[in-house]
Amino acid sequence: MPSPEDIAARVRRGGIIAILRGDFAVDDMLRLGEALLAGSVNIMEVTLNSAQALAALPVLRQRLGSDMLVGAGTVRWATQVQPALEAGAQFLVSPNFDPDTVARAKAAGLLHLPGIFTPTEAQTAFASGCAMVKLFPADTVGPAYLKALRAPLDDIEFVPTGGISLDNIAAYARAGASAVGLGSQLITGRSQPSAELTARAAALRAAWQEARRG
Repeated sequence: MPSPEDIAARVRRGGIIAILRGDFAVDDMLRLGEALLAGSVNIMEVTLNSAQALAALPVLRQRLGSDMLVGAGTVRWATQVQPALEAGAQFLVSPNFDPDTVARAKAAGLLHLPGIFTPTEAQTAFASGCAMVKLFPADTVGPAYLKALRAPLDDIEFVPTGGISLDNIAAYARAGASAVGLGSQLITGRSQPSAELTARAAALRAAWQEARRG
C-alpha cells in the first residue's frame, strides 16, 4: 500500500477531488468515474452517507485501476475507518476533526483529511499528524480566508471544500490551496450525461492548472 505521503502527493498533483454523495447505484458511480477520468479529474471521494458507498469502493478500485485515486468521505467516527479500508479506500476525508478517527487512520497507514475551520482546529489537526486538512465549509469565507490562514500556518496543506466552482477555483489556487473538493458543482446527479460531466471536469482542471502555473 502506498504511504500517506505518496497519496498526498497524488492529491497535490491531481488538484481536484470529485465528491460523490447521494443515491447512486454502483454502476452509476463507475460511469461517472470514467467520465471524470476522461476530463482529467483522477481523484474521487465517495461519501459514506451514500447508500452504496462501501459496495462501490472495491468496484471503483478494480475497474478504474491505477488511473483513479479513490477515497471515502464523511468519515465521522473511528469505527468507520476499518470498513472503509477493507472496501479499498486509499484516503479518508471528514467534515470534522475527531481524535479517535485520526488515530485509527494513522494506525492503518491511511491519509486522512479532517475537516477544520479555524486556526486552532487546523493546528490541532496538524499536531495530531494531519499535514493535509479539509477547510470546510469554504464557501462561507472564500479564498481570502484561506490566504489569511496560510500566512501563519504555511506548513499545513489546505483543501477547501464547499462552494468551489469554475468561477472561483482559480482564486483558491492562487490563495494557496493544495487541492479543492467539489460536489454538486461537478457531479449533478445520477442522470448527468457522461459528456457533460467530462466537459465540466476538463474546464475545472484547465482553470486549476492555469492558475497554478501563474
